[in-house]
Amino acid sequence: MSAQIHMKDPICLIENRNSNEFVINTEAEQILSQITDPVVVVAIVGKYRTGKSYLMNKLAGRKTGFPLGSTIQSKTKGIWMWCVPHPRQPSHTLVLLDTEGLGDVEKGDSKNDGWIFSLAVLLSSNLVYNSMGTIDHQSMEQLHYVTELTNLIKIKSNPKEGKDESGEFKRIFPSFTWCVRDFSLILELDGKKVTEDDYLMNSLRLKKGTDRKTQDFNLPRECILHYFHSHKCFVFDQPTSSRNLHRLEELQEQNLEETFVEQAQKFCGYIHRDGIAKTLPGGLLVTGRMLAHLTSLYIETIMSGSVPCMENAILALSVIENTGAVQDALAKYETCMNEHLPRFPTETLQEFLYLHQGSEKEALEVFLKRSFNDENQDFQKEFKNLLDNKMKEFSERNERESTERCQTIIQKLSESLEQRISQGEFSKPGGHKLFLKEKMTIMEEYNTTPHKGLKSLEVLQEFISNKKATEAAILQADESLTAKEKEIAESQAETAEAERQRQILEEKEKYLQESMENQKKSFEQHEKMLIEKMEADRQKLIAENGRVIAQKLQEQNAMLTAGFQSKVNDLQREIADLNRMNRDTGPCILL
Repeated sequence: MSAQIHMKDPICLIENRNSNEFVINTEAEQILSQITDPVVVVAIVGKYRTGKSYLMNKLAGRKTGFPLGSTIQSKTKGIWMWCVPHPRQPSHTLVLLDTEGLGDVEKGDSKNDGWIFSLAVLLSSNLVYNSMGTIDHQSMEQLHYVTELTNLIKIKSNPKEGKDESGEFKRIFPSFTWCVRDFSLILELDGKKVTEDDYLMNSLRLKKGTDRKTQDFNLPRECILHYFHSHKCFVFDQPTSSRNLHRLEELQEQNLEETFVEQAQKFCGYIHRDGIAKTLPGGLLVTGRMLAHLTSLYIETIMSGSVPCMENAILALSVIENTGAVQDALAKYETCMNEHLPRFPTETLQEFLYLHQGSEKEALEVFLKRSFNDENQDFQKEFKNLLDNKMKEFSERNERESTERCQTIIQKLSESLEQRISQGEFSKPGGHKLFLKEKMTIMEEYNTTPHKGLKSLEVLQEFISNKKATEAAILQADESLTAKEKEIAESQAETAEAERQRQILEEKEKYLQESMENQKKSFEQHEKMLIEKMEADRQKLIAENGRVIAQKLQEQNAMLTAGFQSKVNDLQREIADLNRMNRDTGPCILL
């Protein structure tokens, strides 16, 4: 789990104050924010005192944790969270959300229950509905919250007038698992044994007819079929005798009904094995940090009196994540380049650019991994500009260290020369020849000294320029030389200086050429990695559309069986739109 998150016990994620005010718990938000792994989020909802917390504790691999309600009062208020290492996927974190019981008479506000249910749907990737007895008309009526979701969750901020958005719910809603507790029936239909899933799907079958009673019967069933992308069912015998239910968390497994223990293990195995990670539209994996932001955004929206909107939430989240992606990528670049500082000063610009390009690639990988929904690549452009500035800082440091090192070398090599000048040893006949010999010795030793860096020639030229006046004075004072010889010596000095200036100019032109070549390579690298990301995102979208198409085909079959031809036609249009979207989603091209 990211950042060594180890929660010994659950913590309240969303407080429900006075049954009308939701507040996110800062401590829980901080815990989530530290999780950079993808999260598999399991939320459980249902009436109070139906054993929801027991199942969540089992998923966490613990006997205790979420409090069990053994009295007539609901134990859980708001939404509680428990983040634990995923037992089957080490790269994921399992986030368990236990919600307060629905229909608690002490709350006296059904709207509060509606928000709790919608938050469980919005935050989870796997929704577990827990009920008692059987799946019958009463249990369906208790699940009326599902019929209100279109009023509590919006897909688009400005949907087209008259357009039904619920067709997109399959893309963003969690899987749906119905757990039926204290189940006492035999799993048979028409005298044949059936599976738990068959029992659920038979209970979700729609009745033919358009009268009010039939519409009321079909509505919750239709919503479950239409909104959730997959449906699973588990039935549980009563775990122990009624007099021992209040001691459930104290009892050892051998004191529980064997069939109940087996069913609980089967349920946990399914969630651990097949429970899906939380994603956003397009198949983008949600991390704990992103889930924390989404939770905060949803709560702020609800408390402002508005309805949570997926489009607005994703837009706000993308700004937060893309801003963080820029910061993370720059930090990665700095970390990589700081690791290369012992190699400064580099002998050549090419060597420095090699270090920079490797660091830039790692930084770009960090950016692209976290970035999403970056319209027009605005954040990537910002990252590139800031990265270029950071590169310039390291380049200047590389050159500065080269200058300082070269100056130290030349100063040490010229100590003897400086001393002899100050003592006037060259102010005599033949002094110019001695001076040239000393200067040439310094230059040869300097040129053979390694690790001077890019500023080697410039520092040497500066040294020679600083001695130019002294050399000219020594030359004119040397009485052993004729005027012609002095003229030749001056000419040779000028020629040598011109050659050094030419070399410096050549190095600067080479520097400019290599810098331009680096910019070209940098642009190509950004473009290549961006195209790879866009292509991966495109494939995710096509796969997601394919999954939604398959689920809509199943729903269409249910509607056809029930005789609802208009709904069959609506689904056919939705399926055609998805197929068209997949065909039109061609390979990504940057203009």
